[in-house]
Amino acid sequence: MPRQFTYRGHNLEEVKQMSMDEFIKLLPSRQRRSLLKGLTNDQRTLLEHIRQSRRENGNGGGKAAPVKTHARDMIIIPEMLGLTLHLHSGKEFVAIEIKPEMIGHFLGEFAITNQKVVHGTPGIGASRSSMYVPLK
Repeated sequence: MPRQFTYRGHNLEEVKQMSMDEFIKLLPSRQRRSLLKGLTNDQRTLLEHIRQSRRENGNGGGKAAPVKTHARDMIIIPEMLGLTLHLHSGKEFVAIEIKPEMIGHFLGEFAITNQKVVHGTPGIGASRSSMYVPLK
């Protein structure tokens, strides 16, 4: 039997049915304090776009259209489940599928902002030491 998802002792259906105030009480302190301060304009706009995307595409049985955002500091709430967000990583938009395990985390945790550095082989004139690197 597959293991059922729970968030702080509540199953997924209970979490989806909760009001925002009840859900905020379940969050860890950093996220709870952030949401109790209120949403920023970027976060509010993101929620409006999510709701609009669900209204337009979600009711027809199809997937809701992806929403692009720069709001890396938005906390993932149950309303976002199942959506695909395109989150800006500083250079490009990274597609993120919102899963139940992501609830309570910040969006920015799922799109890393730095890339692994891959150095090429030195060419002619790259540095003084490359004089001694044999050419192929």
